[in-house]
Amino acid sequence: MNLKWLLFISCFMVQVNIFAQLETKAEFEKAYQQRIQQEVLFGQYIPKDLSDAFVELNKRIDADSKIRFKSVPEEEAVHKLYFSLGRWIVENWGFYGGSRLSHYLRELGITHPEDMAQFIIVSYHRNLNRKDLNVKEQVAAYQEKRQQEHLERASKGTVLKEETRQVKKNEKTKNK
Repeated sequence: MNLKWLLFISCFMVQVNIFAQLETKAEFEKAYQQRIQQEVLFGQYIPKDLSDAFVELNKRIDADSKIRFKSVPEEEAVHKLYFSLGRWIVENWGFYGGSRLSHYLRELGITHPEDMAQFIIVSYHRNLNRKDLNVKEQVAAYQEKRQQEHLERASKGTVLKEETRQVKKNEKTKNK
């Protein structure tokens, strides 16, 4: 196993361990509020917004890789990089536990960590190709996708238990 994978796994385990210790919603919310204020989490710089994320990606991605990324169609770029660059973005920029970048993206209207990573990859590809980012349209598409998934899950759901209750006459007068 190479050093990069060991480092990735150890950072992931630290994050999982920290979140496992947050027992209540209040504790998680308090930790979240602290995390979204931090410039660095687990030794990793967290971009503050989309343009800052582009700057960071430009620093980390070599010129040849950028040229290859830029030259493929957008859908192919997202598909190819989702499980590599996308996973790196989700884990290192703290999308599941909260970070200042994930908070920024939530304020835009993108709430799911996987959508956040995909949004950054698409936007970065468009930025490199000097295309309009169409942020509002992208956000609306991610929201629609999540809404459709929710409706599909709800329509396939099974009622576990159904009850019908009758109110007694003396209870009717108490409630009035």
